[in-house]
Amino acid sequence: MRVNGPNGAALAGAPAKARRAAGGTFSLGEQDAPRNAAAAGGLRAISTVDALIALQGVENPTERKKRAVAKGRNALDMLESLKIGLLDGSIDRSALARLKVAAEGLTEGSGDPGLDAVLGEIDLRVAVELAKAGVR
Repeated sequence: MRVNGPNGAALAGAPAKARRAAGGTFSLGEQDAPRNAAAAGGLRAISTVDALIALQGVENPTERKKRAVAKGRNALDMLESLKIGLLDGSIDRSALARLKVAAEGLTEGSGDPGLDAVLGEIDLRVAVELAKAGVR
């Protein structure tokens, strides 16, 4: 079917469904207009960032054990400095605060039952020393 313009007889009396089926012109309404391309690109960027963050959250057991060992050694070093401070008589609140911060990550599981048991004992010792010093 051929459309000759706004005065075309074939399109004038036909209902809307018939006009669409007849092969008339195509136009988008204002509501159906696509949003700007930057919004779609922004969504892709967010999903990419989410995927990267999810990949960073995946850790292998070796890294978890290394981090647990480092936290345990740090807590033992803080306990040692506390002991030296007690023997010298020069204990200060900053050493206790550092010991409290060092104890925060000791309760996380490392995946190794033996290492977790040792870290639990270090955490208990830190809690005892903090309780003796009156730090909550």
